[in-house]
Amino acid sequence: METRIIGIALVRNEDAFVATALRNALHLCDRILVVDNASTDRTLEEVARVAAETGRVEIHRSSDARLSHELILPYANTATWIFGIDGDELYDPRGMEKLRAEVLRGDYDAWWVVFGNVLNCTRLDRARGTATGHLSPPCRSMTKLYNFNAITGWEGDVPQRLHGGRIVFKETHDASRRLNLHERMTWDESHYRCLHLCFLPRSSALPAGESGRLNVTETMRWGIAGRVWRRIAGLAGVRIASGWKLEKYRRGDPVTVDATPFFSQEPGVEK
Repeated sequence: METRIIGIALVRNEDAFVATALRNALHLCDRILVVDNASTDRTLEEVARVAAETGRVEIHRSSDARLSHELILPYANTATWIFGIDGDELYDPRGMEKLRAEVLRGDYDAWWVVFGNVLNCTRLDRARGTATGHLSPPCRSMTKLYNFNAITGWEGDVPQRLHGGRIVFKETHDASRRLNLHERMTWDESHYRCLHLCFLPRSSALPAGESGRLNVTETMRWGIAGRVWRRIAGLAGVRIASGWKLEKYRRGDPVTVDATPFFSQEPGVEK
């Protein structure tokens, strides 16, 4: 079987950047599976527009994030790479084309997961074409490119794609087979690089000053009581910042980079 690259996106209220995120990722992926997790802004319309333009985006709607795991589980033990995409992750489209060629050539078959360079953005100036934020390293890389031919299953309670549960590896691989390309290449050298807009407003339905959202672990903290408390806070207009993101994604001095390559696939923008 020929190698495939399948994207999986779990989105909720991401209408600010989700269309660009998907267009850019399609330079790597054969197709992208999108699970809209009960968005209340224009996220679904933005995703549908990209689906109509490309014919390579498959849309699902569900209030249960576990569906995003169920959709990729059948790809275990097949010649498939799974690329996890969030609505605030803009990859360099030309870099994605180079990465795709490397993946299809088998350059990374010995690895379980491959990590790339990231700029965790605190400011985006579209007029000047710049982005400012914190690089990985010293921040952790949150890119998600997984070799599903290295595993036979992904079992147990998996709250969303590529999080939790128990991974069943083949004898040829294990969890240590992690290739940290971001530690081998600088931002300017890298072709596998991402503008992570985690500290910017991602939805037209939220205030302009929104801080980094809670991650999946934080949203599950303290069980039902925690969910009720966060729901009440949200209804009261209180935005709860992610302490985890503030600690992991704001390490080192801020830097400013050229952001124009990451928006080159938008309609009306010269390619």
